[in-house]
Amino acid sequence: MLQLAVEFGAANEEREFGAWTGYRLPDDRTAWHPLVARLYEYWLTVKPSCRLPGRQHIVPEEIAPLWSRLVLFDVVQRPLRFRYCFCGSELVRAFGCEVTGRWLDEVHPQMMADPDPRDRFRFMATTGMPTWRRGRPHWVANPDHRTVESCVVPLATDGATVDKMLGITVAFDMNGREI
Repeated sequence: MLQLAVEFGAANEEREFGAWTGYRLPDDRTAWHPLVARLYEYWLTVKPSCRLPGRQHIVPEEIAPLWSRLVLFDVVQRPLRFRYCFCGSELVRAFGCEVTGRWLDEVHPQMMADPDPRDRFRFMATTGMPTWRRGRPHWVANPDHRTVESCVVPLATDGATVDKMLGITVAFDMNGREI
């Protein structure tokens, strides 16, 4: 079993996130899938000024159309690790099993061995910055999923320390059609 357990050391190590170092969301979000954009826009509306929103700011009924594609992670800071707190039905179907309550690195060891997704999660947990990407899936469960688009937003009960991350994923087939 691979375990993503990161103890933050020197200041330089804390600030290095591979391809995600210095990342900022694109200013132009017109190409985003509407469901992905909806999660991000919702996060912006519940975000307190100059602070991160927490789980307490999220009203599930307000984002009900997104549920089947949502995932909520608990973030354990030391050692840094992520646990599925909620996983929508479309994602459970894509993964081929129920993952709620399980550790991300145990469910997807190949994904967390890849520096790109590992650094993305570490970047978000450390900086409190949301991320978006469109590209090949980092998990291998459904061969029809050729491209995925995802946005993951950080949540912090205290407004500063990331303790949860809420994400949405939309999958596409080899012809670019939404699955």
